[in-house]
Amino acid sequence: MVGGGPVRRQAGGFFDGVGCYLRGIGWMARHPRWWLFGLIPALIAFALFAGLLVLLAVNAADVAAWMTPFADDWGWRDLFRTLVGVLLVIVGALLSIVLFTAVSLAIGEPFYEKISEQVEESLGGPVHHDDTPLVLGILRSIKDSLVTLGYVLMFTIPLFVLGFVPFVGQTVVPVIGALVSGYFLTVELTALAMERRGVRRRFRFAVLKANRGMSLGFGVAVFVTFLVPFLAIAAMPCAVAGAAIMVRDRMLVQGPGQPAFQPPPHRL
Repeated sequence: MVGGGPVRRQAGGFFDGVGCYLRGIGWMARHPRWWLFGLIPALIAFALFAGLLVLLAVNAADVAAWMTPFADDWGWRDLFRTLVGVLLVIVGALLSIVLFTAVSLAIGEPFYEKISEQVEESLGGPVHHDDTPLVLGILRSIKDSLVTLGYVLMFTIPLFVLGFVPFVGQTVVPVIGALVSGYFLTVELTALAMERRGVRRRFRFAVLKANRGMSLGFGVAVFVTFLVPFLAIAAMPCAVAGAAIMVRDRMLVQGPGQPAFQPPPHRL
């Protein structure tokens, strides 16, 4: 039981998660008006992170030199610092994908909440509507995103260090990085549909853990899409729609005529 309602344990695997994302794309293809509606916050967030990534790439060599004063006397100093600079840009890109989603959702809370609700309406009617005030909801979303970022950094920093290990840094690390980033993308994207059912952050992690394969499949599919800069903008509304479909149809059980979750008192 999670937050007052049952959770489907292992309701699907990796490719079921991919399928939910594809269903989200299909839903947006049938509802282009809502797709255009969802592009607005994604465009704002993309402009912000594109600028930051360009700034990082331009200054990567200087940042690498600042980070590695111990290498001043090394004969292969320039090669080493070039590698550090490249890894900095890669890590920055990985973080920006997760943060792009978080910032898009924070900026576009009213946009994506409406899209998520419309998706559920089209699937057979509304669920319980969380009546949290808008400002409180945005503040909670920001807080949750900061907590998620902390978890992401717990994985990203060790992966950054492992990136210097020959062969492992070029093969295993990128795969693990995609899985980690994908999982936390799912954490962010499913928040709207779960919040609407009164499922708060610590319970959301329990739901996703119970459906780990599906969560990874959905998130990795979104992550791969988001690697293509302009495609990330177009795919953001599709990812929101797919997450709503996955939560409603595959992750949480709802009794006939009853909300699956009783919302707890409002608090951040």
